[in-house]
Amino acid sequence: MSGRYEAVVIGASAGGVEALSGILPFLPETFSLPIVVVVHVPPDRRSIMADLFQAKCRLPVVEAEDKQPLVRGTIYFAPPDYHLLIETEGSLALSNEEPILFSRPSIDVLFESAADAYGSRLIAIVLTGANNDGAKGLRAVVDAGGMAIVQNPDNAAAAAMPVAAISSVPEAYIMQLASIREFLGKI
Repeated sequence: MSGRYEAVVIGASAGGVEALSGILPFLPETFSLPIVVVVHVPPDRRSIMADLFQAKCRLPVVEAEDKQPLVRGTIYFAPPDYHLLIETEGSLALSNEEPILFSRPSIDVLFESAADAYGSRLIAIVLTGANNDGAKGLRAVVDAGGMAIVQNPDNAAAAAMPVAAISSVPEAYIMQLASIREFLGKI
């Protein structure tokens, strides 16, 4: 499996900080893929996600900037009130286009752009959340040949987002947080 994948994208909403805390701090310093994360946060406040996770993680954690090139082993969080996209040449892009499913940043927007950029070399993970964001994007990832992982809804703080993702992508791997971090740790 090593060397097959080139990037990881993660989407989370309600309960996302807790779920991400069960994965990201456990990744080793040697983790070699860029990780791009969208968490639904209020649009009118400064996000503390990058600072919060930088204090917990062994990998560098930053808030994404427009035209920033992706660097292996770095975790990028979407800033509030911007869609975060991955461009085909491996850099990030911010957009203030209309919210999708009342969300900006949108998980679907990130996943669909990442599917275009990485195709079968992408891992997409949908975690806890209370809406349907991520389901359409996860479908795009699998249709492009990428891998889909969904947090087990039985253990999610809010089951709606994992349930919608599984409905859209029944072939997705359904995992507990511990299994997700174990899987990523082996890449």
